[in-house]
Amino acid sequence: MSSRLYVRAGLVALASVFLAACGTTDTGSTAGNTDVATGGRLFATADAETAKLGTDAEPGVFPRTITHALGETVIEKKPERVIVLDGGELDDVLSLGITPVGLASPESAAGQPSYLADKLTGVPDVGTTNNLNLEAISALQPDLILGSKLRADKLYPQLSSIAPTVFGIRPGFPWKENFLLVADALGEETKAEDVLNAYQTRAGEVRESITGEPTISLVRFMSGKIRLYGNLSFIGVILQDVGLPRPAVQNVDELAVEVSQETIGEADADRIFYSSYGAPETTDESTVVGGPLWNQMQAVKDGKSVHVSDETWFLALGPTGAMLVLDDLEKMLAA
Repeated sequence: MSSRLYVRAGLVALASVFLAACGTTDTGSTAGNTDVATGGRLFATADAETAKLGTDAEPGVFPRTITHALGETVIEKKPERVIVLDGGELDDVLSLGITPVGLASPESAAGQPSYLADKLTGVPDVGTTNNLNLEAISALQPDLILGSKLRADKLYPQLSSIAPTVFGIRPGFPWKENFLLVADALGEETKAEDVLNAYQTRAGEVRESITGEPTISLVRFMSGKIRLYGNLSFIGVILQDVGLPRPAVQNVDELAVEVSQETIGEADADRIFYSSYGAPETTDESTVVGGPLWNQMQAVKDGKSVHVSDETWFLALGPTGAMLVLDDLEKMLAA
């Protein structure tokens, strides 16, 4: 759509593919859609296909028809009571200055992201991301529901009978395209352009603050697995936008590659940033970071391995979280 094309022309081009949306299961519940999950036949094209969605309406003008992942939805007037069904949509609406009237909680015990907590006081839950409470959603009398095909594909008929519903394809690496789709549904196209242009400007400032081209390794400890994150992840897209190179094993068209405690040396780079999804004691982080193979990596020997926030670097999935990651990168890498 016209506003989308305008913004995309000013953004650094995106690169490739990935392995899971965030830390929870990529396929979501049985209400989701496996075609757009990791390894699904429509996974790799999610960003390009999302970029085709939206509206041709003039900015801020209603009624408007939104083309989205599950068809077309007519929105008669500017929405005032919005419900969001995942963390990406939550970051998106708050980045546009809109507080939802209801939200789905993450599946993890961590609850809503702390970086958004001050904006969510009194906002009720409508179930969890993979187990939505349709009665709670209906009781809040929304005039717009925002979600994704990945998470709630099979619930779309019920949700759209409650209120106009707009679905992206999937959260994760298409986070900028998703943000523009959300803005189209809300009539906030102009503000969305400003937000993404400010993000790209900030990414350029961060790059200018960094001397040389340090390779960046991303290590995420999860229950039963260790991942090195690739280009098509939320954080991978941010690193591409800043212009920071990746070690060869992570410069791949995937969300991530998995390594073991025995092969953790593959994570070496000029800089290593690592985190744990959920409680660190549920992962092998302490064992690996305290072990000899981790401490043999050059970045660790040089004191250039740093623990980072999992909820912003891997789970944020929207512009507000992305800006916090840029701040972290500048603090950690600036000359």
